[in-house]
Amino acid sequence: MPLQVSSRAVVVICTHLVLSVLLLVLISSSSSLVGVVNSFTLSSSSLSVSSSTSTSSSSSPRRVVLAASNTASSIPSSTDNRDKQAIDSTKKAIDKPRNSNFPLIELEFPPIQSLNKLGDGSLRSTIEVDNANLKFYLMDVLNPFKSSIQKYTCISSSSTNSFRTKAQKIATKGIDVIDSSAVAQEEDNNGATVGMVYIFISPSSRGDYMMAQQMANANICKSVVIVNGFAKGPNSISGLATMSYYLKPLTYNSQIAGYLIRSYPSLWTVLDSSGGGGVKAAKVLTTYTDKDILVQGTNTPDLRASGKLVQKSVDERAIAARSQR
Repeated sequence: MPLQVSSRAVVVICTHLVLSVLLLVLISSSSSLVGVVNSFTLSSSSLSVSSSTSTSSSSSPRRVVLAASNTASSIPSSTDNRDKQAIDSTKKAIDKPRNSNFPLIELEFPPIQSLNKLGDGSLRSTIEVDNANLKFYLMDVLNPFKSSIQKYTCISSSSTNSFRTKAQKIATKGIDVIDSSAVAQEEDNNGATVGMVYIFISPSSRGDYMMAQQMANANICKSVVIVNGFAKGPNSISGLATMSYYLKPLTYNSQIAGYLIRSYPSLWTVLDSSGGGGVKAAKVLTTYTDKDILVQGTNTPDLRASGKLVQKSVDERAIAARSQR
């Protein structure tokens, strides 16, 4: 006997079948959707980790470099400390100058403590400055580089007889002393090498600076170092040079109120030293990069903004002190 199924039962069965199919489709779609979401989350996570890793690996050295070059310079606590700062900075500049294709290094600082004697024109002051520059060179420059670098000491063609005589005594210590005007001839005779350092002590003529720049521009020696150039014009030294050490007392009301200092590769730093407590308590007012402070096309800093900052700091301290009385 054939099985008879009512039309209502057929409808119910069909409905269940349709619902079952729809449920399976939904489950499958849901699983696919979950898979897509999970896949996207994983990819995003991987991208995030990859980006983080890439950023970390690329920025960590950059942070180290910036930390090394963006630190503020400090005021030397003594003449010996100043000389140590100058030598350490110069060694770093020789190893890695600001422009590798122009290895001209410059140091500029007061060789004697009595600032009023600098450039006053007297013979006594001139001799004192000469002696200080030679002492710095003999005691501090030669010793760190004595065995590692072949050196030539270059003296100005316009230097005094006293300075020339004292400089010639250096030759007895095994150091070659030549007139700056004879550098080219010395190069032709002996040939400059990439390992040589030419050190110009107190150059004072246009020819001295031209010779130093020609040597650096030719890139035929390791470095050309200028120590306390005298009678230096704004264009005497190219803006491509590296100021390895710079120390400039900033005066206000005829008193030293602060300093502009640069110890390569640290930033140029303006400090207020008039607040008491000695140099260790000096207040950092601001820092500059070479681009910010050097007069365009030169290796000479513009002192106007630094001087104004020190004056403002001193005035503000005086006003605050009066208001507390």
